[in-house]
Amino acid sequence: MVFDWIGYFGDSTMANWDGQEQFEPIEHPVRLHLQYDYDVKATTQTWEAYFNAWLATNEPAKTTGLVLGRWWHDTVDPGDIDFVLETIIDARERLPLLKALFVGDFTYEEWEISWITQGDYAPVLAAFPQLEYLVIRGGSELSFDAVQHQNLKALVIQTGGLAAQVVREIVAADLPALEHLELWLGSDYYGGDSTLADLQPILDAECFPNLEILGLRDCEYADDLAQALVNAPILEQIGCLDLSLGNLSDVGAEALFASQAIRCLNFLDLHHHYMSNDLLDCWATIGLNCDVSEQQVPQEHEGEEHRYAAVTE
Repeated sequence: MVFDWIGYFGDSTMANWDGQEQFEPIEHPVRLHLQYDYDVKATTQTWEAYFNAWLATNEPAKTTGLVLGRWWHDTVDPGDIDFVLETIIDARERLPLLKALFVGDFTYEEWEISWITQGDYAPVLAAFPQLEYLVIRGGSELSFDAVQHQNLKALVIQTGGLAAQVVREIVAADLPALEHLELWLGSDYYGGDSTLADLQPILDAECFPNLEILGLRDCEYADDLAQALVNAPILEQIGCLDLSLGNLSDVGAEALFASQAIRCLNFLDLHHHYMSNDLLDCWATIGLNCDVSEQQVPQEHEGEEHRYAAVTE
């Protein structure tokens, strides 16, 4: 579950924003969100009317960050995201300063993450060569095709289940400026069918020469991922590794703890995990800046223990 909106890009805040991301300051962000009338169970206007009204103001010319919340006006149909993306693409000359885009700014109370229908972002990236930050929440029908972009610094995809095909498209993308890659891998039940083989080019440092921050979060094969990472070439390149929100147990955590390469990181994020108390206490003894908060307890069902990632539906 996602309890908060993304919050802010850097130091630029807005009303209703209450989260954190590791981005450079975006001087003039704007959040577009169709207001919902619970009495009539619909929004007061369509996306097209709402967006065109905003385009008629002086805001687009100075907007550097654009955040999209609800874009549909029906309570059941999640709307046509491709149409919404097309309206943004068509407005590219009206958005000359846009360098950050976040699509899907919903909390679980508004719309479960697994319900968010996404689209093809290759045309968006092609239309905005100056874009530096792209954040997408929701993985259903998400695609990138063959992407080339010279200036994108951060790509964050938050899902309850990220398709292996999307992971492979990202791995194949030509993103030479990318510094921050964050993938919420999620549950197979919600479409998260990626494997270590799909991630291996990232672990082998074959993809993004300027990568500094790697987040492989919300993973249900966190132990296998941790074991694969301890000797991975990517650790020689990055400073921050984020394996949070997954189902990491002592099996994977012990491999991480024993790795000298892991201890050379500037920051390791493991929050939301299933480590035992004994192993949990060990992290404070090695001088590594590490977040091991939010210890979880496995759930028992029919004599078996089950560990879950934090965000699925």
